[in-house]
Amino acid sequence: MTFANVGSLGTKPGHRDTVVSILLRPMPGLKEAGCLLYEVGVNDEAPDTVFVCELWESPAAHKSSLQLDSVRAAIAEAMPMLSGEMGGNQFTVLGSPLR
Repeated sequence: MTFANVGSLGTKPGHRDTVVSILLRPMPGLKEAGCLLYEVGVNDEAPDTVFVCELWESPAAHKSSLQLDSVRAAIAEAMPMLSGEMGGNQFTVLGSPLR
């Protein structure tokens, strides 16, 4: 069962690009933890928001990834630049017309 986590992170004004750069750094162990896809993006109409789309082998794989040193370090570094506004959805992927 593939698990999807699609979300948004609000950033403090002027910090979006720095948060993006943190999230785009290589994170050792992420793939081995069960991450199938991790995409980071922006929308010019939302200048203080970062969007993240993740696919995981399972919800448990996603949860356990939060214990990786590389993930914990990225969270700690980005946290002071976040506004606290977060949104998104999590769901079980049923399939794709591309596979």
